[in-house]
Amino acid sequence: MTFRQFAFNNVLRNKRLYVAYFLSSLFTVMVFFTFANFAFHPSLTGNDINSNVTLGMFVAGGIIYVFSFFFILYSMSVFLTSRKREFGVLIIQGMSNSQIRRMVFLENMLIGFLATVIGIGIGLVFSKGILLIAENVLIIEGSLNFYFPTLALIITFASFIALFFVISISVTVILRTNKLVTLLKGDKIAKSEPKANVVLTLVAIILLGSGYVIALMAEGVQVVFVLIPVVILVVLGTYLLFSQLSVYLIRKLKSRKNLFWRKTNMLLFSDLSYRMKDNARSFFIVAIISTVAFSAIGSLVGFQSLLTKGLKESNPMSFMYYVDEDTEEEDIVIVEEVLKKHNIEYETAAIEVPFYNRSNEEGDVAIVTPDTYNAFARLLGKEEVVLEADEVITVADSNANILIADTPLAEEPLKLADGLELEVNQDKVGVAEPDVLPIMFEYYIVSDEVAAQLGEPLYDDKKVVWNAVDADNDALIAAGKEFEDKEMFSVNAVDYISYEITKMWSPIMFVGLFIGIVFFVSAGSFLYFRLYTDLDDDKEKFQAISKIGLTTKEMSKVMSKQVAILFFTPIIVALIHGAVALTALSHMFDQNLVVEASLVLGTFFVIQVIYFFVVRYFYVRQIKSVVK
Repeated sequence: MTFRQFAFNNVLRNKRLYVAYFLSSLFTVMVFFTFANFAFHPSLTGNDINSNVTLGMFVAGGIIYVFSFFFILYSMSVFLTSRKREFGVLIIQGMSNSQIRRMVFLENMLIGFLATVIGIGIGLVFSKGILLIAENVLIIEGSLNFYFPTLALIITFASFIALFFVISISVTVILRTNKLVTLLKGDKIAKSEPKANVVLTLVAIILLGSGYVIALMAEGVQVVFVLIPVVILVVLGTYLLFSQLSVYLIRKLKSRKNLFWRKTNMLLFSDLSYRMKDNARSFFIVAIISTVAFSAIGSLVGFQSLLTKGLKESNPMSFMYYVDEDTEEEDIVIVEEVLKKHNIEYETAAIEVPFYNRSNEEGDVAIVTPDTYNAFARLLGKEEVVLEADEVITVADSNANILIADTPLAEEPLKLADGLELEVNQDKVGVAEPDVLPIMFEYYIVSDEVAAQLGEPLYDDKKVVWNAVDADNDALIAAGKEFEDKEMFSVNAVDYISYEITKMWSPIMFVGLFIGIVFFVSAGSFLYFRLYTDLDDDKEKFQAISKIGLTTKEMSKVMSKQVAILFFTPIIVALIHGAVALTALSHMFDQNLVVEASLVLGTFFVIQVIYFFVVRYFYVRQIKSVVK
């Protein structure tokens, strides 16, 4: 048997540990190839939006490539740690350190080559399906036809072969510092029971608590300024959480005899503090990576929701025409012809909003009568406003003002430049809704008696609106597109604008989603490696315990709890971090993002649950295979 055959057989013998490393590498190659396939697609050239898609793909590919390097390097280091005794035995049999390094180099290059080739192959097989998905997600005009991505294939193959070569060289260096006695003993070296530092435990609580409080109390632009301090506090607190606080809590639980001696809890808690201490770095990495994935995708979903929701709330009417007195009649005829052409039924109304000059330098202010407000309220099915004689109420800023914090409604009398003062009725705050009239900023509604006292306005803002009745969304978008083609820029088609925003935002969403998935899958792979690194020790432990009466059912429960703690502890921490981050985002824009945050975090949690059951099944099966 040649040396190369020996290295090849080693891969086959250790396929249980290598499979996660291989599949994770394969997945990373496939995703990178998918990005390259998009980036060099002939249809993604020419216009600005497609150029943004291409740029986004290049950036995402770079991020994934850099992350892949560190991920694969870490995976290999974990794998080599689990093979210390094997290397020690090989040294006793006469193998030199240089031969061991050469063996590891050949093994890693073999795995890297196979992962690269198969990853590209799977990417090619599913490329048309992925392109079809991209057409819908990216909202690209035209189609992404299948083509043979020669350039993408060459770049992916060359990039990852180079990456595996560099990593193969790097991991061989790790072996140089290991002594024979250390290799032979491997993980059998006795370890004292981990103890938590009380001071560092308190520091962990203080860091996380202060980070959460600062993030949740910040509002508006304050969120931007506290971002870096909060990240530093939470990152440091998270590491101490796993390395100190978790060990402290486990020791406290073990001291409670009624809990420790209950059923099989002794088996669970006996080495749990060791596992938490040993896995602190892995838990920390998984929690931070998962938090980044949750926060990034949640922020992207939240931003898109804010943009489209704010647009719809501030423009509740389907079409709005900013009146040009020179072409008003002609423009209205054209608008209604287009709506008729697309079979859009509508209700229409006109508005003339007078603006008056304030006595100070706060700018102009809109003042309308109940008749003006109620005409639009009826179109939208909103409650109408009724005012008594000489009554004045104020209406808050539009919900579209997501970039500014809420300003309190005026409590002082409104003073106009002509000396008139209008006393606002504070008992009717919130009676009128902000986004009924197409006015962005705070305005006033006054009774007819008060309106009669007003002088001449500075100017009148005239608009005509058409509100569609049970219209098809495609028809509304098509009508808006036709107004743009006719260069009728004075017509605001809210559904078409929302479509264009989604179209422009979708490449960012698509790229962010892929990067988030890569991060999350990588985080799950970290946990897989840590679990199977201890598999041999777990086999010996449960094999010994089964001889003194541990039933198969009890053993399955203990193992399920161990795997659950390993898988869900860092993810639950990441979910809490992500929830705080998305809550801070909602405070920044003063918008409720509970639905969006729940959707993102809930989806990731469900994926993790599925991943847990799959890994648990194979893990328990491995343990049961040695327990008779």
